[in-house]
Amino acid sequence: MKRVTLILVFISLLISCNTDKKKEKKAIEKPVYTVLQTKAKGFFGVLPQVAENKDNLVTDEKVALGKVLYFDTLLSKNKTQSCNTCHNLDTYGVDNLPVSPGDKEGTFGTRNSPTVLNAALHISQFWDGREPDVEAQAGGPVLNPVEMGMPDEKTVVDRLLNEEKYVKMFAKAFPNDQEAITYDNMKKAIGAFERRLITPSKFDDYLTGNDAALNKLEKEGLALFMDKGCIACHMGNVLGGNTYQKFGVFGDYWELTKSKSIDKGKFDVTKKEADLYVFKSPSLRNIEKTYPYFHDGSVTDLSEAVKIMGKAQLNLDLKETEIKAIVAYLNSLTADVAAEYKM
Repeated sequence: MKRVTLILVFISLLISCNTDKKKEKKAIEKPVYTVLQTKAKGFFGVLPQVAENKDNLVTDEKVALGKVLYFDTLLSKNKTQSCNTCHNLDTYGVDNLPVSPGDKEGTFGTRNSPTVLNAALHISQFWDGREPDVEAQAGGPVLNPVEMGMPDEKTVVDRLLNEEKYVKMFAKAFPNDQEAITYDNMKKAIGAFERRLITPSKFDDYLTGNDAALNKLEKEGLALFMDKGCIACHMGNVLGGNTYQKFGVFGDYWELTKSKSIDKGKFDVTKKEADLYVFKSPSLRNIEKTYPYFHDGSVTDLSEAVKIMGKAQLNLDLKETEIKAIVAYLNSLTADVAAEYKM
């Protein structure tokens, strides 16, 4: 009888121990969010691993083809420019120039080349939002006389058809198409590649429950960023790219940026008075590395850019301590593109 009792006690302790371990494991798996984390998660949400598009399914074959096309100077008239020339993945998807040189010597674009990283999550493409997605955007610079300078779509397709590697790669990427090499499929392949250029940073660790992912100053900057009203233009999972805003709500932007020319923004596309000096708000992901700033690349220093935005958009004269904290937070958005997607 005594032996049976001991066995029952042992079994009871074993069950109790396992139950405690399960409770402990469950507690670890479910993070406890601070007030600041909860507030931030509500404004910024979750960054997906891939920017999906129901009209252009992202497959490994398309991405492999898109990567080769992205780095190929064959797509420019004089074979000097590739997508990567202006959107260099080794320098966070930009070339760090105010405006970019084109395929023809002596030609330059009129607006700063924005980063391609996370761009597939934006509501539209280009500073004026004239294209709906990265697929549509991919075809623009190739035919732009100031950028890559190809005369027409047929010339591009003919070049691709003369390359054996592209004949094979397009066939694999678009197996159901009778004619695999088309201009539209070229855009889809490059778009598929760009849809995987997503860059989570330590800020995303913070949003998923790791309070230690940000230090004290970065958290102060995050709180200021939300409380001062920066989220009016820079919210969502890429902190921007999801709205259009007039640059210079309080005064003329060029007075603050010292811009050499005045850009009318979306007005040039729509001709609507309401779109005068309106631009798509840029994503702030990797903003530390994607200088110079604004549509014309007129400002090189991030602290100065924050100061200008405070005044131009919010009518605030931010203190140096506030700017320092906000910049520290913005630096927490720096990640990197995966090595497999680089050259």
